Amino acid sequence: MAKVSVVYHSGYGHTKRMAEAVAAGAGADLVAIDADGNLPEGGWEALNASDAIIMGSPTYMGTVSWQFKKFADASSKPWFTQQWKDKVFAGFTNSATMNGDKLSTLHYLFTLSMQHSGIWVGTGLMPANSKAASRNDINYVGSFAGAMAQSPSDSGPDEMLTGDLETARQFGKRVADTAAKFKG
Repeated sequence: MAKVSVVYHSGYGHTKRMAEAVAAGAGADLVAIDADGNLPEGGWEALNASDAIIMGSPTYMGTVSWQFKKFADASSKPWFTQQWKDKVFAGFTNSATMNGDKLSTLHYLFTLSMQHSGIWVGTGLMPANSKAASRNDINYVGSFAGAMAQSPSDSGPDEMLTGDLETARQFGKRVADTAAKFKG
């Protein structure tokens, strides 16, 4: 079994709820980036000891939150020694609009993982794109690069759709399964 960590920032609680679903699917530990962009005590050690790191951030202005960016910049310390080389990486995001430039956020997370010489894992989920599809279907937002969710700007985290959360859970499971294959 692979050790997986989910490192994420959440501004309003939606991305936290998504991180919890990803972690449930992966059997992962949560490492929350706080409002000042810092990891909790033991956070760096948890990431260093992980076989897989799943990163999550809300999409703000077409990219990650500044708090996540602060974490990413601080990750230059393990980058310098290639400490995370060959770890499995993946990413997820949430925004208020259906598109919201979420793919730009996933590209940022992908680039960060490639700079760490990591191995990227996508969703492995087909999109719900038929006429019969409903907003609560798995991978309704239709992402292959990483998990995406959409939460209306006037909704609370408790109102997130079960389809988006189930997408996140299945995505987390896929990342953990992939990491276990690389580990074994």
